[in-house]
Amino acid sequence: MAQLPGGAGGGPTALRMLLGSHLRRLREAQSISRETAGWEIRASESKISRMELGRVSFKERDVADLLTLYGVDDEEERARLLGLVREANTPGWWHREGDILPSWFQSYLGLEASASLIRTYEIQFIPGLLQTPEYARSVIILGNRSAPSWEIDRRVSLRMRRQELLTRDKPAKKVWVVIDEAALRRPIGGSSVMAAQIAHLADVAKLSNVRIQVIPFTAGGHAAAGGAFTILRFSEPDLSDVVYIEQMNSALYLDKAEDVDYYTAMMEQLCIQAEPPARTPEILDEILRDFKAQAR
Repeated sequence: MAQLPGGAGGGPTALRMLLGSHLRRLREAQSISRETAGWEIRASESKISRMELGRVSFKERDVADLLTLYGVDDEEERARLLGLVREANTPGWWHREGDILPSWFQSYLGLEASASLIRTYEIQFIPGLLQTPEYARSVIILGNRSAPSWEIDRRVSLRMRRQELLTRDKPAKKVWVVIDEAALRRPIGGSSVMAAQIAHLADVAKLSNVRIQVIPFTAGGHAAAGGAFTILRFSEPDLSDVVYIEQMNSALYLDKAEDVDYYTAMMEQLCIQAEPPARTPEILDEILRDFKAQAR
């Protein structure tokens, strides 16, 4: 059996994905169909599929019934797996914000909290993990113009809390960002806000677990000019990478090997076309000077 983490190191989302993967292997080892497994827990074949992908929470009764069906009768192993079910069902801190966060984005926050490497390409905005509060507020208002001020405040606070994964005592996340120069020069919030944002990027780029590359205008067209995307990688070897593509009011989560390979190759090409990380401070300094001049 694959080693399953026994704690918060991977986060509840990673635990659900690992448990689901393990249940799938147990089922396949017994040559049991998803339809039969669904019948055993009074559910559908699609429910088994979602469980095996870690997309839904687990009920202890369902997992106990599936373990019996799959021939897992060792009491110590059953107890350990059912204990992990309880851990996997522990809600993340962001669930308290469920009234302002769509469920499809809560899923991303769970993956983000569980990932060991986050690779992002952005063409329009500074990535959320690298935004200042003032810049974040300006971006959030763009998409929520009718929201009351208290809701905007909560959304900004939530975005700032996400950033704690970059600077806590033992940062578990490595973040590799490729940003189109257009996102750096678009004056979201005005010149003063952008000057502070660019200065913040320069500071964040000094962190050992953060790498920032810029695709300059002079690069012309490039591999992913069509839109932003994020690739999340997990430290657990049994978990495949996940590609996240955010849309206007929904998101795509891709984990099939051919999709992941396609976007990984695109990301590698972007890193080649972008200026090397060593050039990032110089580029940011030039843009910062421009915004400071405009703010005078």
